Amino acid sequence: MKISKTIVFIHGLFMNPTSWEPWIKYFEAKGYKCYAPSLPFHEGKPSDLRKNIHPTLTKLTISDAVKSYVSFIDNLPEKPIIIGHSVGGFITQKLIEMDKGVTGICIDSAPPAGVMTFKWSFWKANLPVINPLKGNSAFEPSVKWYQYAFCNTMTMAETQIEYDKFVVPESRNIPRSMLTDAYGKINFKLPHKPLLFIAGEKDNIIPSSLNKTNFNAYKDKNSIKDFKEFTGRTHYICGQKNWEEIANYIHNWVINLN
Repeated sequence: MKISKTIVFIHGLFMNPTSWEPWIKYFEAKGYKCYAPSLPFHEGKPSDLRKNIHPTLTKLTISDAVKSYVSFIDNLPEKPIIIGHSVGGFITQKLIEMDKGVTGICIDSAPPAGVMTFKWSFWKANLPVINPLKGNSAFEPSVKWYQYAFCNTMTMAETQIEYDKFVVPESRNIPRSMLTDAYGKINFKLPHKPLLFIAGEKDNIIPSSLNKTNFNAYKDKNSIKDFKEFTGRTHYICGQKNWEEIANYIHNWVINLN
């Protein structure tokens, strides 16, 4: 199959495109044209976004998020490789289902509706976000929460550095709507373009076992799908020390599709 030389990176919740900057440099050096469009109301410096929460952020749902990426991709000269992290990994799955990309890489992907786990770390990390008692208030991650959910193999001091650089407030209605909105569902019986699922062994908020369940849900035997777990990696897999190992694995996987 002919592989695109265009990559669209999709960030997850609590982050924005600044988190992809090292990855863009890495893949541009490999000859790709790279884009990292922002989720609506996530543009700007994370420190500024924490100080001034956009008044419309809290209304944002998963359908809004997916549609924003559909609009962006539809204006590209070719269908891209799509690489997404966390909820960005779920959006990658949705875009591949909608035939918007030539292949999808789902890193620590949030699960589609109906794909569940009873692992306590998943619920401990996610319940504060989707808490219905908080109404439509923005979720403002604390450093303590961020360490547990993302940086659980790092010290609090190390986590604080990453928090200051990258963390942004978030709409609770994105993960809530993934449970009820049609855009939160995937038809796992359909044929699909190649999909690679990458999981971090130490991920608390999206456990590796949940990624494996998501991977196994795809049923078309003629479609390419692969799964890779990285030892010692957390949900901060794209920013952890030696993140280049993951990027290099993805690059090799993509070129081997030819």
